[in-house]
Amino acid sequence: MEITAAIVKSKGSEFELEKVTLDGPGAEEVLVKIVATGICHTDMVARDFIMGSPNFPVILGHEGSGIIEKIGNDVHHLKVGDHVVLTYGFCGECEICRTGNPAYCYEFFDRNFSGADIEGRHHHHDHEGKGINDNFFSQSSFATYSIAHKNNVIPVPMDAPLEILGPLGCGIQTGAGAVINTLKIKVGSSIVISGTGAVGLSAVMAAKASSATTIIAVDINDERLAFAKELGATHTINSVNENVREKIREILPNGVQFAVDTTGRSEVINNSLNSLAPVGEMAIIGVATKPLELETNIFLTKGYKIKFVNQGDSVSEEFIPKLIKMYLHGQFPFDRLIKTYAFEDINQAVEDSEKGRTIKAVLKIGEYNK
Repeated sequence: MEITAAIVKSKGSEFELEKVTLDGPGAEEVLVKIVATGICHTDMVARDFIMGSPNFPVILGHEGSGIIEKIGNDVHHLKVGDHVVLTYGFCGECEICRTGNPAYCYEFFDRNFSGADIEGRHHHHDHEGKGINDNFFSQSSFATYSIAHKNNVIPVPMDAPLEILGPLGCGIQTGAGAVINTLKIKVGSSIVISGTGAVGLSAVMAAKASSATTIIAVDINDERLAFAKELGATHTINSVNENVREKIREILPNGVQFAVDTTGRSEVINNSLNSLAPVGEMAIIGVATKPLELETNIFLTKGYKIKFVNQGDSVSEEFIPKLIKMYLHGQFPFDRLIKTYAFEDINQAVEDSEKGRTIKAVLKIGEYNK
């Protein structure tokens, strides 16, 4: 079938909307009409060839939501007409997946960043029949239709607002999952969250929903910090104007119990690491562009736990429906992060995201009956 896709033709170039041909779904795949898709920092990292698909042109996009239009012969838990969110790809069969850790699947890179499916095939072709790099996060959802594997297609309630659910498949589940799944923070806990983008603010909302009583947000943007307070932060620190370590110790003399970093910056991570209370725990999220240099002293160990976290340690088929329930009950207002754009305005949405004018940009691509 002929579809419209946003294509990156060279490293760092703009997205170009073009007509391409999309193959039908294989035995374990589904065809999804894309209603909307979020724009994530990881799309930009792949566009700029920092990581991910090794060749251009490429079709990116990995926070898709839509409606199933066709299913393969070996897909039995989904049906045509289902409303779905698309998330990351995983095999579901290796020992890592079978022990409940699909975000660390042995085949994670091949299924999400290789530019083709696990067999090396492309679903998208140009007008000359040449394959286009695709299968980004097993979906390539910057398009009017997407082919996804049955493992990363999550059915969602028909009454949930499908046009804003896509970011639950990556950025929002990552931030919320770091708090709920990784750190498992308890009622009355204290936590510092560095970075107030979509991932960090999702962590703030999750901390509030988990009844943490001290939630410290750190950033360099006063407007974002003020917004973090609206979403549940009890304290904010502008790291340009204040000494983060000293300020945290003013708030919590014995240190903070938990920390989440969404920046990937050594100096920011070290501020949180050195502000932890004994047996404190830290979750580090994000794509760092250079090796981290952590400041630690094990002469008198304080029992710290540090975990590098992918996808919020989420088993998406369980966690995404939970986040939707929390949203529908007013406990997780992630819609406040979102600004929508028309598909043809993708480059403006990307620019607004990169310049911090928009927290979570979502492209509205297809219509559906609400």
